[in-house]
Amino acid sequence: MARDYYEILGVERTATEVEIKKAYRKLALQYHPDKNPDDKEAAEKFREAAEAYDVLSDPDKKNQYDTYGRVMDDSMGGFSSTGSVFDDLLGDVFGDFFGTSSSRRSRNRPTKGQSIEMYQELTFEEAIFGVEKEVKVKKSENCKRCDGTGAEPGGMKTCEKCNGQGVFVQRNGIFAVQTTCPACGGSGKVIKEPCTECHGKGKHSIEKQIKVKIPAGIDDGMIMRVSGEGNAGTNGGPSGDLLLHIKVKDHKIFKRVDNDLHFTLPITVFDAILGREFEIDLIDGTKEVIKVKPGTQVGERITLKGKGVPSVKGYNVGNLYVDLNILIPTNLSKEQKEIFEKMREESKESDMFGSKLKSILEKFKEFISGNK
Repeated sequence: MARDYYEILGVERTATEVEIKKAYRKLALQYHPDKNPDDKEAAEKFREAAEAYDVLSDPDKKNQYDTYGRVMDDSMGGFSSTGSVFDDLLGDVFGDFFGTSSSRRSRNRPTKGQSIEMYQELTFEEAIFGVEKEVKVKKSENCKRCDGTGAEPGGMKTCEKCNGQGVFVQRNGIFAVQTTCPACGGSGKVIKEPCTECHGKGKHSIEKQIKVKIPAGIDDGMIMRVSGEGNAGTNGGPSGDLLLHIKVKDHKIFKRVDNDLHFTLPITVFDAILGREFEIDLIDGTKEVIKVKPGTQVGERITLKGKGVPSVKGYNVGNLYVDLNILIPTNLSKEQKEIFEKMREESKESDMFGSKLKSILEKFKEFISGNK
């Protein structure tokens, strides 16, 4: 089980942004690989601190971590790598402190691995109530024998071509041109003895089954981040993330709008006039009795509060809106037509609709004359 990010940085859950930044800076200086060469324990602590700061320094990620114990995004924005965290926070402090060039530091710094993007299809019900899925992921993993270096233990040596600087600097008067060492690629080190397990590659390609807990209320188009299940990082950097693009199947009856559900209930004109009770099936399989009041008009709806979709952040639950669709009969018998004709005449005599129709017509005439 992954360690708690607050525990890693040694801060309380109520720590401010400044306190989190200060704690990370202290750990990063203490465990940086340039200060602790070939120290796997220090490299792991450095990686953990970087991962913890990457989450706790971002308000959105921090909110998701505090809520779910992991980070999950609903947009493609805001993904940052371990490298960018160091750039923003520490600048050139390592170069000044340890006497290394910025170019070499850039190539030797722990870098977060690339994220992997996949689509995950869910049924309408799975998205609403949550589900656990098994996902098959093809990813790169650091070689366990060489820990991703590509060299046998102790099989690295200082590059003789650049004397471990990683770069060449040529000066011409007041101008200086810096080029990367072609022998070591700017790292300052070369492999003396390739790893016998990965043959110098440092990584393996694997296929892994991952259990992913999809939270209730997730919606079509959201992107769920599974931390650390992407490709392996370099130089002790953390693995990338698995980004699941959620695709939700349509439902035959219910429609979803944000956290609300919509359901269309067809009723006859007689039900609309006289009123009636209906028993309907809800999305969770339970039943609910609703009452259509006498004199229901076209376009009216019934609201069932709290019968919709739970918020993916756990704040509240949406509503279920039952939209009433009044069916008008089209194939009437002669007797039925006579009944309706008689009802129409009686409605005129009793002024059942007359005043309302007259009011509507007068307002319409006023609108037309005012726009001439």
